[in-house]
Amino acid sequence: MIELEAIRLLDLEDPLNQFRNYFFHQDNEIYLDGNSLGKLPIKVISQIENTVKNEWGKQLIRSWNENWLNLPERLSNKYSKLLNTSPDEILFGESTTVRLYQILYALIQSGKYPNHLITDCLNFPTDHYVLQGLTKQFKNLAFTSVEYGQEIQADIDHLKKVIQKTPGIICLSLVTYKSAFLYPIMELNEFADQRGSIIVWDLSHAVGAVPIDFEKSKTKVALGCTYKYMNGGPGSPAFLYVKNTLLQSLDNPIQGWFGHQNPFDFTPEYTAAQDLKRFNNGTPSVLSMQAVETGVDLILKAGINTIRTKSVKQSEMLIEALKNELSPLEFSLQSPENKSERGSHIAIAHPHAWQICQALISGDDKSPKIIPDFRPPSIIRIGITPLYTCFEDLWWVVYQLKNIVESKSYLKFDKKKSQVT
Repeated sequence: MIELEAIRLLDLEDPLNQFRNYFFHQDNEIYLDGNSLGKLPIKVISQIENTVKNEWGKQLIRSWNENWLNLPERLSNKYSKLLNTSPDEILFGESTTVRLYQILYALIQSGKYPNHLITDCLNFPTDHYVLQGLTKQFKNLAFTSVEYGQEIQADIDHLKKVIQKTPGIICLSLVTYKSAFLYPIMELNEFADQRGSIIVWDLSHAVGAVPIDFEKSKTKVALGCTYKYMNGGPGSPAFLYVKNTLLQSLDNPIQGWFGHQNPFDFTPEYTAAQDLKRFNNGTPSVLSMQAVETGVDLILKAGINTIRTKSVKQSEMLIEALKNELSPLEFSLQSPENKSERGSHIAIAHPHAWQICQALISGDDKSPKIIPDFRPPSIIRIGITPLYTCFEDLWWVVYQLKNIVESKSYLKFDKKKSQVT
């Protein structure tokens, strides 16, 4: 195991080491949730306070014109810089699930693609649920979930054969939620397009962790949440991306007043906005949206390529420690070893994973509390968020995993799982 002094030197030399100061931290606690909720940027505290006390409390309705109506467009502009696209191709609001339903429904209804929905066994359960629900609404719609026989990485050749045989509308997570497998986005976009198909990318575990270039990768549709690596806060709104050349053939299945061409004319007949705003529904969620801006500002300031470089360096160090220190203790790597096929969290399996997670969270007199997360049936996810994850944090997680198993201290924790893990 690498000496702690050498690890601390890596932190001193880290070009992102000052970014940790922009976030709120608990004493004697290491946060490695991977990644269900990013940490709180300190600036957000004063932003929310100002929104509540001044904009809502004092200015009231005037704040819509003075501050709130242009907030979604400010976010779209900043995310467009991160994702290399036009600001009018990015829309904010609603949850990832609602956005996924809207765009899939619109694509099906457009008639541009074969009536076949495709996903795979690595995709997030919500995405499966939405696709399954749509097959109940559209009776002539087929549904296929591609199986690989394991949950670490996709068999790209097998996936291509399915698309070749039964083209249609494909939904994939760019970085998978369990193993962090990273799909070859441009290769699959080109393959699907050549076969009359389209891929809808869920970027929830990717945005803010890996570089994404919509133009270069020839992406046509994508969406994702903002509360993971983008640090937008619990329940922060999702974003939707639709390439302009595709937009005019798509209709929003939820005709809300903010999707109207002139919402404040209050006309009884619905006329859809000519741009992506047609996928707006109701009034924007201002309080949750306010917190999103600081997160993307920090990502842009740090630079996504610098973030990715540190993420790879940290994950490689963690994987090496797993091989050398933890594999004799029944730990096994459940993420791809190839760094080009991996996002920014590491999945580690152990027969007693749930109890080990509880032991990490409890800490002890000599070690900090460590917050990972658990994914059934036996995976501990270690999330690496380079803006605030130190190399020393990862040293401690290896040290504690080894100590907990060798001492069998995990046995004192209940096998029964809590609701949020």
